[in-house]
Amino acid sequence: MIADLLLKSLYFFLPAYVANMAPVLLRWIPFGAQPVSERWFGAHKTWRGLVVATLFGGMVFAIQKYAYASGFRGFLLIDYAGFPWWSGFFMGAGAILGDLVKSYYKRKNGIPPGEPWIPWDQADFVFGGIIGFFVLYVAPIEVVVMLLVVSPILHLGVNYIGYLLKIRETKF
Repeated sequence: MIADLLLKSLYFFLPAYVANMAPVLLRWIPFGAQPVSERWFGAHKTWRGLVVATLFGGMVFAIQKYAYASGFRGFLLIDYAGFPWWSGFFMGAGAILGDLVKSYYKRKNGIPPGEPWIPWDQADFVFGGIIGFFVLYVAPIEVVVMLLVVSPILHLGVNYIGYLLKIRETKF
């Protein structure tokens, strides 16, 4: 039962996970590298990051919707037929805006960009993705709890792998 809930929650939240990773993986794109507001969010929060996170969240959801229409029915939390193809843009935008809000409070607390702020660095996109998708779907409380427990662990692990691969400058 818990394993089933875990897989359904992770699959449901895949657009937010990809949206959260997209700005780091696509930082080589030459356009949009200007900070949204260096004063409020730091130099690392760029227009490029906002755009690619939103786009990739939307694309992942569109792929999930296509897979559903093609007969893939495993790990489903929602009926993808009941949602427009662009629904994932809300989750992707929510995830990256959650990160942006966290960055604002990080700056207000005097924490430099790139410095860890555990657990907020790991939970910001989860809150944002859930709230962003809230306009279309209210996730069951057990899914929200599962995501809030598992996502920070996954986030720390992925960041550490990124550090080992020299994609990230810090371990966490």
